[in-house]
Amino acid sequence: MHAPPDNRLPLLESVLSAVSLGAIVLDGERRIVMWNGWMARHSARSPDEMAGQDFFAVFPELRGHRVDAAIQQALYNNFPSLLSQTLNKAPFPLFARPGVDQERLQQAVEVMPIPVPNAPRHCLIQITDVSLAVGREKLLREQAMVLRSQTFSDGLTGIANRRHFDVAMEKEHRRAKRGGLPLSLLMIDIDNFKAYNDHYGHQKGDQCLIQVSAALAAILKRPGDLMARYGGEEFAIILPETDVDQATLMADALRLRASELAIPHERSSSELRLVTVSIGIATQLSGQPVEIAALIGAADRALYQAKRSGRNRIHARLPD
Repeated sequence: MHAPPDNRLPLLESVLSAVSLGAIVLDGERRIVMWNGWMARHSARSPDEMAGQDFFAVFPELRGHRVDAAIQQALYNNFPSLLSQTLNKAPFPLFARPGVDQERLQQAVEVMPIPVPNAPRHCLIQITDVSLAVGREKLLREQAMVLRSQTFSDGLTGIANRRHFDVAMEKEHRRAKRGGLPLSLLMIDIDNFKAYNDHYGHQKGDQCLIQVSAALAAILKRPGDLMARYGGEEFAIILPETDVDQATLMADALRLRASELAIPHERSSSELRLVTVSIGIATQLSGQPVEIAALIGAADRALYQAKRSGRNRIHARLPD
């Protein structure tokens, strides 16, 4: 059943007031001829107040920008436009609670030509609140970042975990092999850590791991250097483009830094009675690539030798 012709305009206005999106109709002179209830609620400007006003007198900041171009395209070229949400996130000063909220609604804006019989062409500006969708997308991005962080970082110390180490080692090994570059690997172990845990308790043990890893990681300055928790109290450091002499200097700086923390360790076999580290170094020479397993094996054997030599030591060896 069709509404009588005389009732169509009031019915249309009622519909536009009820819908959950903004609707602004401009005439050929860019004067506002319709301003629906949604716009009134989110702008604190009533339809009666806006009727007949010049659009760019109300929104001077939009003149010369994308909304202006879209209106021109609709009125004079009969061409609809959908504004890029990436570039035009919140062009209109619209708020969830005007006068209370300071943050604009995130908006999707569409400008469409409207043919009017026996009159110049009008255009409709349709504004949709996409704040919820944008917020949901932001939350998903943040959750993805957290998940990625959890996937590649150690939950206790916050440095790279074993998985991150494996990925980085594969990448740096390929790069060193391709470019004929040296690659060094350091394996680091906290001396007498089981005795420390047994004496001071697991909570103190965890705190010791956090302190030592943070102090050693802070020494690494190059973007490509990576320190990872390899397992338990053992850490690994990848040093791209680093020969054995440079790696030895770095290892000695790391060893000294650990003892400078002055973490008491009454059950240490060292005379210092402090937490110390032993470090094994393995280096792949320039132009002489070896398998990753061989490099890790050499670093492990070097670490074992450093511990056998009395702990709080460094030892270097070339892969077999």
